[in-house]
Amino acid sequence: MTLSLYEALVPSMLQTLGAVDGLLTKAEAYAAEHGLAPSELIDARLAPDMAPLGYQVKACREHSLAAIAGVRDGHFTPSRAPWPTDFAGLHALLAEATGALTALDAAEMDALAAAPVDFVMGEMRLPFTGTTFLLSFSQPNFYFHATTAYAILRMKGLPLGKTDFLGRLRLGR
Repeated sequence: MTLSLYEALVPSMLQTLGAVDGLLTKAEAYAAEHGLAPSELIDARLAPDMAPLGYQVKACREHSLAAIAGVRDGHFTPSRAPWPTDFAGLHALLAEATGALTALDAAEMDALAAAPVDFVMGEMRLPFTGTTFLLSFSQPNFYFHATTAYAILRMKGLPLGKTDFLGRLRLGR
């Protein structure tokens, strides 16, 4: 059985986007229960030189929805736009990515596999194909940022476990 680019990427991204959205829901409840301002969680960082939770959530959108759009366009440059500073805005980013990925046509996605795409950041330009960009660059970044979001919330005291990170499993026989 051959695994298509769509199958290798999109269903797992949808699962993880849902899980990150669930983390945000738990973070909202935790903030309310403990009398914390939302910013105490959204602006939290694992280390001083790392980006905060809000950025981590935005990066999950960037390395899923925006990365696929970048392959379509032939180039990807990370967005420098600010991330939302409230839970509603962060949820909206994830909903936008989830909706667009759910609507994505598998055949269209698979047709992007050999497409040339450049990662461009300042003067740096890295050449990829659609497959190598999505699977060797964006997918690892996507999981890094999802994991970092989880780790930030654990560090802030949220009672999260592995099942919160895994989200809704795609079971089947």
